[in-house]
Amino acid sequence: MADDTRPEDEPFEQGVPAEGAPGAGDTAETGAPADGIDEDELTVQDILDAADREAAEPSDEHLADLKRVTAEYANYRKRTEANREVERERVTVDVVKGLIPVLDDLDRAEKHGDLVADTAFSTIAAKLRASVERLGVKPFGAVGEAFDPNVHEAIFQMPTAGIEVDTVGDVVETGYFLGSTLLRVAKVVVQVPSDG
Repeated sequence: MADDTRPEDEPFEQGVPAEGAPGAGDTAETGAPADGIDEDELTVQDILDAADREAAEPSDEHLADLKRVTAEYANYRKRTEANREVERERVTVDVVKGLIPVLDDLDRAEKHGDLVADTAFSTIAAKLRASVERLGVKPFGAVGEAFDPNVHEAIFQMPTAGIEVDTVGDVVETGYFLGSTLLRVAKVVVQVPSDG
């Protein structure tokens, strides 16, 4: 065992370095106490009071941090909502694109007289069309409307007397919008002004 001998006139305290030893009394290499506060004078109550003062009157730095975090959160929420809306519309488009051939079959059945009123088939067709409309799908392409090459695809031109502008003469396939998104153009027969 090591011999624990020391002169009687030097006081020994556990955990406190002897005077002149490194770290004895100074907190930095300069030998000056930190911020002019003697560690013996700082109490737990002083620390709690400083925290209360900061909470009551936050510093400009903390206010700037709070504003920055608040703005970042608001931007995050906006991005999340926008992404959610885009994803919802994408899923709806996928579902509706799968239903468009069924709607085409219903249109053909109606043209051939197979959707007689008050039959089970006509009731199902009406419910399906109503459900698709609730999703935000709007059909377009009707006989007599002006031909618009942005939303109509002309599959045949028919010279017709008595018209001055290109007009939809017959609808082969109905076009569909989902909100402002064009799902499919309408395939139409176009009546064009006749020369003679």
